[in-house]
Amino acid sequence: MKEKILIVDDELLVRQSLEKELSGQGYLTISTDKGRAAISLVEEESPNLVLLDLRLPDLNGIEVLKRLREIDKNLMVLIMTAYGSIDTAIAAIRSGAYDYLTKPFDLETILLAVRQALEASTLKKKVAYFRTQENVRFGLHRLVGESPIMREVQQKIKQIAQSEASTVLLEGESGTGKDLAARTIHTESNRSGYPFVEVNCSTLHETLIESELFGHERGAFTDAKVRKSGLLELANWGTLYLDEIGDMNLTLQAKLLSAIENKRFRRVGGVKDLSVDVRFIAATNKNLTTAVQRGDFRQDLFYRLKVFPINLPPLRERMSDLALLIDSFLDDLRKEFKKKIQGLSPEANQILAGYSWPGNVRELRNVLERAFILCEGEIIEIEHLPPELFSVPPSQTEGASIFKLPPQGISLAVVEQDLIRQAMEMSGGNQVRAARLLGISRDVLRYRMKKFDSF
Repeated sequence: MKEKILIVDDELLVRQSLEKELSGQGYLTISTDKGRAAISLVEEESPNLVLLDLRLPDLNGIEVLKRLREIDKNLMVLIMTAYGSIDTAIAAIRSGAYDYLTKPFDLETILLAVRQALEASTLKKKVAYFRTQENVRFGLHRLVGESPIMREVQQKIKQIAQSEASTVLLEGESGTGKDLAARTIHTESNRSGYPFVEVNCSTLHETLIESELFGHERGAFTDAKVRKSGLLELANWGTLYLDEIGDMNLTLQAKLLSAIENKRFRRVGGVKDLSVDVRFIAATNKNLTTAVQRGDFRQDLFYRLKVFPINLPPLRERMSDLALLIDSFLDDLRKEFKKKIQGLSPEANQILAGYSWPGNVRELRNVLERAFILCEGEIIEIEHLPPELFSVPPSQTEGASIFKLPPQGISLAVVEQDLIRQAMEMSGGNQVRAARLLGISRDVLRYRMKKFDSF
């Protein structure tokens, strides 16, 4: 699609000359000699660029510029005037002009300025698009939950994101959403236009993580053929996310603390200090207090990181959020797999609600993704769920009774018959599902049903 340029100038010769030249370069052009007409044309035609003369017969060019920016804050405007002065240029730039050109100008100059302005406009739109996509993927709304404990987490994340806090510590079991919380803090902050850089401290060898974090100079070690910028340098003005911080060795912990405290560091093998402005977000599923007591984690670094601690609760402690999480994941999976799956059957929902979720929210998402792949209809049934959801957790069978035996005793056959009846009711009469609920094969179920001769 051709880019559209609006020319606003009270000199007919200037308008005609610019229209001819710009049209010859493949642009669509419209023009007017009045400020009010320019405002109307921007509303109606949505041009990509406006060439605006500061002296117009009806309105002052600066006033027109301000009105145009109110209509479209991303609109690129090039100011043209024969009465150039530093004060006028400053006023135009402050009011939102992209650049300032003084008449008389040659056509090569104006064409170069037009190309640069349109390129900047395209880049600006791309940045806005990707920022919108980031907000969709990692905005505060992605931290799903209405339970009191999640409301508190959401409030803390919002406060920290909008603060100038330089360090944040995310604690919680694996799968509770620490990665998402870190991205949300970045996305909701004024650092969102700058890099979010992630490093997993448990996946890098001790000899490599220092070079990864701080970079290295050429010749710093055997394989250092060229200078390399570290992740800390790349994250300047943005966020550095240190996942599994509890696995970082003590020597590197000391260097990290120095970088946090002084906002300065040196590349490996370097002699020059480099300055950075970075927010550090650290995450761990370990108990750092215990690690400090054991001597595995520096106490001073622990307290520096723990200025703003956030504990992500396990799913079992916020089961009231389960339905919201399921709906959210199903929405994501419909888009990803292009399937029109409506939801879960009551029996499948009951199984999910009765599970302890040791893998937390991540496990829930994985279970639903598996069910999405297996399901060929519109409703996810219990046969689409993995076997582990139907097994009794070891904690319920080791050293504890699942059912309380009444003092007067009870017939084992009665208990077995009652469990079969419950399984058949829960499965809607489907023997395959009922057998899965009881942890037996369908043939065994049919044999026992026939034995009782009451089904």
